[in-house]
Amino acid sequence: MSRRTIAALGFALCLALPNVAFAQARKPAPTATPAANTPAANAPAASTFTPGHLALAREVMLSSGIARSFDSVLPAFADQIRKQAVTRPELAKDLDEVLASLQPEMELQKQRMIDIAARTYAAKFSEAELKEIATFFRSPAGKHYVEAQPQLLDEMVQEMQDWTQDVSEYVMVRVRAEMGKRGHQMQ
Repeated sequence: MSRRTIAALGFALCLALPNVAFAQARKPAPTATPAANTPAANAPAASTFTPGHLALAREVMLSSGIARSFDSVLPAFADQIRKQAVTRPELAKDLDEVLASLQPEMELQKQRMIDIAARTYAAKFSEAELKEIATFFRSPAGKHYVEAQPQLLDEMVQEMQDWTQDVSEYVMVRVRAEMGKRGHQMQ
């Protein structure tokens, strides 16, 4: 599994885990019709976000630990640029200075992504739901959950790599056996 795949998987898990923990913790609200409890039915249109709704969405997004994934993106860009400049070692000092001088701009770019993510949360959750989620992340269990997330993700990625390898081998053995029953030998 490539590092890019692992990173994508980690980010996807990072997005999914808070929702799983919250879904287990909250009680479903009574609804008049089945369609009334869908995310689309509960979330307001993008143009109707109140400042409070956006603030709660931002708080939930930040307190969930998801913004940590944004923290690693910008240094990765800088590392990639440095690696490309390896062929010209005389650029190293100036390149490091330029990259350091760009840090405030890069921080603004990260804040822009945080704002986008907050709007995404606001689009998926009503203000009332965000209040419940924020309460969870403020709780001792929620704080512990966020603190444990990096280790959980590392362990899950390792387990998924092992699982993927095991399943791949299992499927190949089964395919060979079934093809053998049909008179085909596969290496």
